[in-house]
Amino acid sequence: MARHLITSALPYINGIKHLGNMVGSMLPADVYSRYLRQRGHDVLYICATDEHGTPAELAAKEQGLPVDEFCAQAHDAQKAVYDGFALAFDYFGRSSSAENRDITQHFARKLNENGFIEERAIRQVYSPTDGRFLPDRYVEGTCPHCGYDKARGDQCENCTRVLDPTDLINPRSAISGSTDLEVRETKHLFLLQSKLENEVREWVARHDKDWPQLASSIAHKWLTEGLHDRAITRDLDWGVPVPADTWPELAAEGKVFYVWFDAPIEYLGATKEWADQDPENRDWKSWWYDVDTDVRYTQFMAKDNVPFHTVMFPATELGVREPWKKVDFVKAFNWLTYYGGKFSTSQKRGVFTDQALEILPADYWRYFLIANAPESDDSSFTWEHFTATVNKDLADTLGNFVNRVLSFSRKRFGDDVPAGGEPGEAETRLGEEIARLLAEYEEHMEALQFRKAAAALRALWSAGNSYLEEKAPWLEIKTDKDGAALTLRTAMNLIHLYSVVSEPFIPATAKTMREAFSLADDTAAWVTPESAKSLTSVPAGTPFTVPPVLFAKLTDEDLETYKERFGGQEA
Repeated sequence: MARHLITSALPYINGIKHLGNMVGSMLPADVYSRYLRQRGHDVLYICATDEHGTPAELAAKEQGLPVDEFCAQAHDAQKAVYDGFALAFDYFGRSSSAENRDITQHFARKLNENGFIEERAIRQVYSPTDGRFLPDRYVEGTCPHCGYDKARGDQCENCTRVLDPTDLINPRSAISGSTDLEVRETKHLFLLQSKLENEVREWVARHDKDWPQLASSIAHKWLTEGLHDRAITRDLDWGVPVPADTWPELAAEGKVFYVWFDAPIEYLGATKEWADQDPENRDWKSWWYDVDTDVRYTQFMAKDNVPFHTVMFPATELGVREPWKKVDFVKAFNWLTYYGGKFSTSQKRGVFTDQALEILPADYWRYFLIANAPESDDSSFTWEHFTATVNKDLADTLGNFVNRVLSFSRKRFGDDVPAGGEPGEAETRLGEEIARLLAEYEEHMEALQFRKAAAALRALWSAGNSYLEEKAPWLEIKTDKDGAALTLRTAMNLIHLYSVVSEPFIPATAKTMREAFSLADDTAAWVTPESAKSLTSVPAGTPFTVPPVLFAKLTDEDLETYKERFGGQEA
C-alpha cells in the first residue's frame, strides 16, 4: 500500500479556533487520514500550533504572560479541543520547537549559499510611542485595494491581498493605537522569489490537472501578479533567530525569521519532533527527503493559506536545491460563514470549537461540518440548518434505525442475533444496493470530495431504513417468525457495516455501534463492496446489547437557546 503524508494548515496560537477553521483544514484531513488507515495505507498525519509572529506577542502581552509561557498554555488548550473532536494526529507539534528552529536555519543558510537571500536596507514603520520598529502585523489601517479598515500590515483579511505596512492608509500601531508613526531605515533579509519565479511557475503548471480549481486558480493569480522579493525577517522578540554564524550583525540586532517563512517548515519540524520521541523506530527524513515516488503528500487548508503553500513555500523548497518533498495534492476549502458573515477569531463572531463541544458531542459537529464542507463555494452555518441535519440524518436516519432494530430484536428474540431463514430476493437487492453505494462512497473519498462522500454515506444509512420499511418485521413476525428473524439479522449486519464505514466521519458513534456486537474476532478494518453484498459479518447467535440513544433530536427550544447565545440572523 502507498505511504501517505498528510498535513493540515497550522492553527495559529492566539486563541481557540472557530468551526470555520476546523472544517477548513484539520477535520477533513482527519477524515481522510482515518479512511486511508482503514484501507491499509501507511499514513502519517502531522500538524502543529503556529506560535511565532506578532499576534502571539500581542496575545501574551494582553494576558500579562511571557510569550513562551503563553504559547505553551495555548498549545495545550488547543490540543485538548482537538482531542475532544477526536482528531487522530500522529503528532501535533509546536513551531517553537528546537527541531523547527534547526531546520528553518538550515533552509536559510542553503538559500543564502545558493544566492536566493539578500540583505537589504529598507525603510520600516517605527513608533516613537512604543519605542520600536513595528513588524507588519503591528501596523493596522485601511486596505488600499478594498477599503477594509482593519487590514493588517502583512495581509488584508477581507480581500486576501498581501500587503506591506507602508501600503496601508491611515496606519496605526496595534500595540498602542498611536498614529504617530515614522519611517526609518533598518536591515532585513529578503528571499529572492523573483529569481525563482519561472521554476515555481513550471512546478505549479505540472499540477494543473491534479489540483482542485480553487487551489490552482489562487496559485496562478499570485504568479500572474508576479513573484516579488519578500522580507523574511522581522523585529520581534519571539521567533526563530537569524543564525549568528551567517548573519552576525542581524543576529546581534535580535532579528527573527518571518512567521510565514518558518511556519511551513514546521511540517518537517513536527515530523522530526515525532521521530525524536522514538528515534530507533522512526525516521523523519524517510517521509520528507528524496521520496518523490514513495510518498504521496496531501495538504489541507482554507483558501487564504493557499498562496503561501502553493507559491511561497515551494519557492523556498526549490531554492535550497535539496530533494525535499513537495506537495502532490492541495485540498483547498472556501469559507464557512456564520449566517452569511465571516467566522472571525479576532471579532469573536460565530461558534468556537470549545463552545461546540460544551453543547454537543463531537460526532454531531464532525458529520455536519463535513456534510456541508465549503468545497466548491462558501457555505453558511445556521442553527436552523444544523438542527435539521442532526435530526434528519443522524437522529432519524442512522440513530433511529439502530435503536429500532436492536430494541425490537431483543424484545422478540432475546439478546442474541436471531437466525431466521435464508436470504431472499429483498436481501439480494439490498446487498447489490449497498455494494453500489459503498463503491460510490469509496470513489468520493479517494477523490477527496467530502460533501459527495457524506451524501453517499447518508444514502447507505437510508438504504437500511428502506429495507426495514419494505420488510416491516413488526408485521412480518405475526405470520413468518423466521422471515422476521432474517430481516433483523440482515439489519444487524447493516449496523455492523455502518460501524466500519462511518468511522472516518463519526468515530465515537462507530465504536459504539461496533461494540454492540460481542464478536469473538472482529478485526475488519474495512468492508469492500463485493464482500458487503452478503451481509454476513455478524452471524446468528452473536450476543448483542442495545446501546444508549446514539443521537438526541434537537428541539425548537434547543434551537432558540443556541440562537440566543450565539446570535442567529443574516449578517
